[in-house]
Amino acid sequence: MSTKTISTKHNLQVLYEDNHIIIINKRPGDIVQGDKTGDKPLSEVVKEYLKDKYNKPGNVYLGVVHRLDRPTSGIVLFAKTSKALPRLNKLFVTKEAKKTYWAVVKNEPPKMQDELVHFMVRNPKQNKSYAHKNEVPNSKIAILSYSIIKKLNNYSLLEIDLQTGRHHQIRSQLSAIGCPIKGDLKYGFDRNNKDASIHLHSRKLHFVHPVSKEKLTIIATPPTEDAIWQACF
Repeated sequence: MSTKTISTKHNLQVLYEDNHIIIINKRPGDIVQGDKTGDKPLSEVVKEYLKDKYNKPGNVYLGVVHRLDRPTSGIVLFAKTSKALPRLNKLFVTKEAKKTYWAVVKNEPPKMQDELVHFMVRNPKQNKSYAHKNEVPNSKIAILSYSIIKKLNNYSLLEIDLQTGRHHQIRSQLSAIGCPIKGDLKYGFDRNNKDASIHLHSRKLHFVHPVSKEKLTIIATPPTEDAIWQACF
C-alpha cells in the first residue's frame, strides 16, 4: 500500500514518492501536460514541488509516463529519473502496469459484470472516439471488463479493468451500452457537472517498480468534496 502526504503549498496530493518515481492523485480539471489552452499543467506543478522540497538549483527532471483526460481524476505516475522513464514506458506499452477505474454511470448496465468488446475509431477534429460493435475501417479493438460495485439512487458505481488503452475508451464504450458517465456531455450524459468534471476516477495502479523491482499497489481516493463520490463509500 502507498503512503500519503499532502502538499498544501502546491495543492498536490502525493500518493507515493521515492528517488525514481512520484505518483499524484490528480484533481479533475488539471491537465497532465501542457496544451493549446496555455493552462499550467500538472507536470509543471510537480516540478515546482520537487524543486522546493529538495531545494534543487536549475531545472528539475520529470518524465510523463501516461495521461488522464482533463475532466477525470485519480492516479498519475511520473518518472523522476531518466533511468526510470523508459522502463515505466515499457510497463505501460506491454500492459504490465494494471489500471483500475471507478465510474459513476447513468442507467444500470444490463449485467452485473461483463466484458465489453468494441472497435474504436478516433476523430481528432472532434477529440472524440466512436465505439462500433463490428470492425470498421481504421478501427482498433477495445476491450474492458466492468462490475457493478454499488447501486446509488440514480446511478451505478462501476469498477473497470482495461485490457487495451484507447483514446476515451471507457467513456465511449460505456456510452455505447447506454450508460454514459455522470457529467460527460461529450458521450451522452444529459447535463454537465458544475466543475466541468466527469465521474471517472483512476482508482488503482499495480506495477513492479522499475528500479527496485518491488510490487506496488497504489490506491487513490475520489474527490472527497463531491457528494456523489461520497455516497460511493
